[in-house]
Amino acid sequence: MGTPSATGFAAAVGGLAGASLAGHRGAKSAAGAALIGAVTLGASETVARARQKEGEIPALWQRIAVSTALAAPLGWAVEKTTGLGPLAVGTGTGATVGAMGLRPQKVAMGPIVGAAVGRALSRRCTSAAVVASSTVLAYRTMSALLFRDAQLSLLAERVSTADLPFVVPRPARSRYVGTEYVRTLAEELEADYTADAQDTGIVASLDALAGPGFDPGQVDPRVREFYEHTTRFALDIVPKWRLWVRPGYLLYRQAVARPLGQASIPMNQREAQRGIRSRIDTVTGVDGTVSVRGWIRSFVDNDEPIMVGIYTTYTHAGRGYVSVGFPVPEGSFTATLLPRWRPDRGLTLTSRADDGQAGHYLTYIDPGGEELTALAVHGFEEQLDVFVADGVLRAEHAFWVFGFPFLTLHYRITRKAGS
Repeated sequence: MGTPSATGFAAAVGGLAGASLAGHRGAKSAAGAALIGAVTLGASETVARARQKEGEIPALWQRIAVSTALAAPLGWAVEKTTGLGPLAVGTGTGATVGAMGLRPQKVAMGPIVGAAVGRALSRRCTSAAVVASSTVLAYRTMSALLFRDAQLSLLAERVSTADLPFVVPRPARSRYVGTEYVRTLAEELEADYTADAQDTGIVASLDALAGPGFDPGQVDPRVREFYEHTTRFALDIVPKWRLWVRPGYLLYRQAVARPLGQASIPMNQREAQRGIRSRIDTVTGVDGTVSVRGWIRSFVDNDEPIMVGIYTTYTHAGRGYVSVGFPVPEGSFTATLLPRWRPDRGLTLTSRADDGQAGHYLTYIDPGGEELTALAVHGFEEQLDVFVADGVLRAEHAFWVFGFPFLTLHYRITRKAGS
């Protein structure tokens, strides 16, 4: 059976969609449509959850139904605030859902489908709510037919933290993460907090990463020092975005990253020239051991968050890994990376390894912090290389979606004065 919270959410979405779709017909019609929408979507959620097998996410048809319903009130709001017509609403909606698909094919298909739907419905003077929901329905149906490979899979549901050592179970308990996240976490844990801890690294020791294929003793001392004493160094960053992903990223950044205070990467070198402040905040237990290392990067001029990551290491089958958790409300996005040695004595951390540990995971953490529900995010890959070139410490952080490169961050790492 479906959980009451999931069914209730679906019913609320259905009710709101019904009211938005019928709102132009008057209050009585809107109320009736809201009731029909709530009952219909709530019932379909219950059926989908009842048929859901272990290890599966809810059925595709139900996910399409919910996203279609969600688009209706958004279309209604756009029409009320901007007065845009069907063609503009359809194109904009298509561009938005296409950008969420990440892959270049999906990004390109979104506005094309949206424009076609908007043009077809503009002849009938259709409301923006109908245009938006119709666009999402058409796009998601076509996408399901054309792109069949799974983007997400349910990895585990309501398991203990010990069952998922590659997940960092550090959620944000509010809607904003921000640069004060570690302070808030320390208060929650009733532990000692140190802001901008001096002479601290994102890992306690590189030796924790030893294993087949990686010997920490072969790493250049400057690379080791960066990982073990990160705060001794300053970072200059040059982001290189692929053109096809820029529109989607700009939308994501304005609508999600900045309001969330998390994962707001500079769009270009000019923006990066505002300066990057890098610091590590720590949480220490009663035994004096650092239990949390939060590497916080923000812009120098106003401390606007760029990335807030919680860095941990663990060992599985004799091999060390780095897991980086990026807190989000009630959950965490974790990147688990496998270390590899470079011929130039640098260090590679990569998720591009089929070993059952390395990868990316989106996790919901229950309010008690004792149970996790995790999704494996397929197709998203990253690799961080730290090395010395021409006597200068450098890093290249590359990202791919479904094999397509979309971003590379080039870092120049310099020692701070007095360090």
